[in-house]
Amino acid sequence: MSVWFEKAGKQNTEEALRIAYEAFKERGIPHVVVASTFGDTGLKACEIFEGEDVNLVVVTHNVGFREPGRLELTPERRQELEDRGAKVYTGTMVFRNIGTAIRELQHYSQQDLIANTLRLFGQGIKVCVEIVLMACDAGLIPPEDVIAVAGTARGADTVAIIKAMPSNKLFSLKVREILAKPRDW
Repeated sequence: MSVWFEKAGKQNTEEALRIAYEAFKERGIPHVVVASTFGDTGLKACEIFEGEDVNLVVVTHNVGFREPGRLELTPERRQELEDRGAKVYTGTMVFRNIGTAIRELQHYSQQDLIANTLRLFGQGIKVCVEIVLMACDAGLIPPEDVIAVAGTARGADTVAIIKAMPSNKLFSLKVREILAKPRDW
């Protein structure tokens, strides 16, 4: 059963993470990837999955995303996440560099074609796909079904089950199920 939030945003974070936790328990998917710019959503995920045998990966923006040389996630918050058992990944957002994959497939050079296409389903779905690609590129999750949690702006409002792939195999990635997303974004 899918959940449709009336509005996008951080007010859905706890419910989105609860849905991810239920999917983890019911389906036995041991890998959970969570988008978290400042670490708030990552910490909530740590709380919800505390004591579980889960591979919890928190994916941040890349350094310089908003301001050159700066990362929104502080070193102290990163340490707190890691101390609570999460793996934290900070790397280049793959939809900024996906033009090569598009050119190889269709000889099409618009860098943002895939990101904008995924946004048709909501910003959270775009981010879910992107963080799974990033975590798989980093070797933090295997190329198998994972649970992805992301959102629109801050917090989480989207949960999906995705067959992970590295970014160079983007077109083999599969969005298996959308468990929660906002109707309005």
